[in-house]
Amino acid sequence: MQQLSVVILAAGKGKRMVSDLPKVLHRVGGMPLLGHVLAAASRLDAATRLVVYGHGGEAVKTAFADEKGVIWVEQAEQLGTGHAMAQALPSLDPASAVLVLYGDVPLIQPETLQPLVAEARQGRLALLTVELPDPSGYGRIVRDDQGRVQRIVEEKDATPAERRLREINTGILAVSTEKLRAWVAELDNDNSQGEYYLTDVIALAVRDGVPVEAFTVTEPAEVQGVNDRRQLAELERFYQARQAEALLLNGATLLDPARIDIRGTVVTGKDVIIDANVVFEGTVRLGDRVRIGPFCVLRDAIIGDDVEIFSHCRIETAEVGAGAQIGPFARLRPDTRLAAGVHIGNFVEIKKTSIGPDSKVNHLTYVGDAEIGSNVNAGAGTITCTYDGANKHRTVIDDGAFIGSNSSLVAPVRVGKGATVGAGSSVSRDVPDGSLCLTRAPRKDVANWERPVKPSKG
Repeated sequence: MQQLSVVILAAGKGKRMVSDLPKVLHRVGGMPLLGHVLAAASRLDAATRLVVYGHGGEAVKTAFADEKGVIWVEQAEQLGTGHAMAQALPSLDPASAVLVLYGDVPLIQPETLQPLVAEARQGRLALLTVELPDPSGYGRIVRDDQGRVQRIVEEKDATPAERRLREINTGILAVSTEKLRAWVAELDNDNSQGEYYLTDVIALAVRDGVPVEAFTVTEPAEVQGVNDRRQLAELERFYQARQAEALLLNGATLLDPARIDIRGTVVTGKDVIIDANVVFEGTVRLGDRVRIGPFCVLRDAIIGDDVEIFSHCRIETAEVGAGAQIGPFARLRPDTRLAAGVHIGNFVEIKKTSIGPDSKVNHLTYVGDAEIGSNVNAGAGTITCTYDGANKHRTVIDDGAFIGSNSSLVAPVRVGKGATVGAGSSVSRDVPDGSLCLTRAPRKDVANWERPVKPSKG
């Protein structure tokens, strides 16, 4: 099978974004616009992925430094899409088919592109079109009386009759690299913009008797480019609606599908229920019968079966075992691992800590850099004091220990199996198994205490 080269044109300045950030680095669904396009190219099994960059090129290349196998070609002067293609062609295999995509058209789907690639491999030129109620600003598709594509005319160069056409060019096309190289060499800039239009190759193909096949996409958002923040927001909502639909079709219940944001990948088990205004980032896996309350954020998390996460929780780079309860207003920071049946209550923060089965940290508590066993109870206001000003130290709480309210555990320290720390204690030495640790100061009552009085303002 003829190899495929994908060229992504991404050199535009994006002036209407009013931003110092290159346009193709603005995000939809948590991923840069260009990232979506590169991912689509990868799913087509392209032998070559080439990006033509210009404005902010070094920032763009840095953002995709981990993206393997991408060829970067600079368009130093932005003289049009035809000129951009001319920069790319020397790096392509002449025997390949080439597919032209755009770095600011993020939602194009591989399934939509596959027919174009197939036509190109058969020696034809294939292009993608769409019909719009208002085609203002776009190049129009001009067909003959038999409906065959003849050429593309840019709006500024179109006649009044041509401007009334509603079928527009998306710019996405596929053809043999050899043919495209010959046609690009013939392009001129004799037009109102003074630019070299890649779309002019359509007329050259017709002239040379090369069949031109047009495929019309049914969903305009799939081929919508981003030129300003308004369009970026529109594509974000379309993208999120598509993600929500996928979750619904997979069996999840979304209490309000319009108020969910997926900025990565979510895998759900059976009978999952997700309330409004939940945000997913990175890769999140939800087991069966998971319930997530409103206003939660989950990032790179693994959530076991039958877990309930109450409102306003943040969970990042953490694992939660089956049957656990989290929140409300709890935060699980990176490297947190909760076993089955753990309870994490309101206004609790856990960091870099493992907690064993059926343990409870229910109220107003900070636990960091710790190892906690099973059936442990940490009372309200418990704090693990991990940092000595230079280094961090670990706290170990063994199975069955009870930590009274308002206690401070000054690491490095171990609370033994079945031990009890009395409320209000500050523990800086290990507590033996089964013992009671009390560090409260003796009570002292001062009779006839005179409370300080604020000085008079007179």
